[in-house]
Amino acid sequence: MKVYAFVGPSGTGKSYRAQFVANERGINYIIDDGLLIKGNVIIAGSSAKKAATKIETVKLALFSKEEQKKEIAEVIERYKPESIMILGTSDGMVDKIAENLSFPKISERIYIDQVATKEEMETARRIRVTEGKHVIPVPTFEIKKDFAGYLLDPLQIFKSKGRNEKPYITEKSIIRPTFSYLGNFQISDTAVKQIVEYVGQKVNGIERVSKVRVTETDNGMTVYIEVSIIYGCCLIEVLKNLRDKVKRELENLTAMYIEAVEVVAKTVIMPENMENRKE
Repeated sequence: MKVYAFVGPSGTGKSYRAQFVANERGINYIIDDGLLIKGNVIIAGSSAKKAATKIETVKLALFSKEEQKKEIAEVIERYKPESIMILGTSDGMVDKIAENLSFPKISERIYIDQVATKEEMETARRIRVTEGKHVIPVPTFEIKKDFAGYLLDPLQIFKSKGRNEKPYITEKSIIRPTFSYLGNFQISDTAVKQIVEYVGQKVNGIERVSKVRVTETDNGMTVYIEVSIIYGCCLIEVLKNLRDKVKRELENLTAMYIEAVEVVAKTVIMPENMENRKE
């Protein structure tokens, strides 16, 4: 297995450019911040960006834990990659990662200033410092569950390689760990209920939301909803529409991963009786 290194100071745009650099060299596997990534899919590891302390972040990023080493070794044995690229903030860091994972000696090193201008690196660094934003080189759907409680945004990249050349297109994820400068945050059940009720008002066929129950899980939350529907509508379509909109709006507004939304129609209201209920 040929091992490459992509090196640059923290916050200068390595993860942003990682897939492009790897793609140009025909590398399909990347080690970045505790993760082993194949193409656009995380196949092993745990992101150091989720760590609660700086010490834990370093341990995860360097693959210092025995369970990490074992997991990566098993996946490498299964996939047998011909080449792999390690991202790190220094030569010492990438050498340590290669050593901890029992990889062959690094055969080629690419430095961030070889693929990014000084202005681009300064811009990336400013965004990291002032906005606390990090990039993970995989699509948002790949990490949404693992990063419940983080603010997530997809980032699509399109680079033209010139006339008659196939363009480079990929999607990355921007994350902002809310604990880093805002403190830990919690979403009250009342806030969730108000969001659900508001969404219910916008769905045709729903007369009102009568009950909302929120259950916390290890990954995020599940939401149970009871509604009154208007007679004459298509029951399945209305409930499905409400379920999908509630999940989407809750994830957008709270940054929490919604594991499941269950919607139950408890009451059917005749259109002619709606005015009386409002009174």
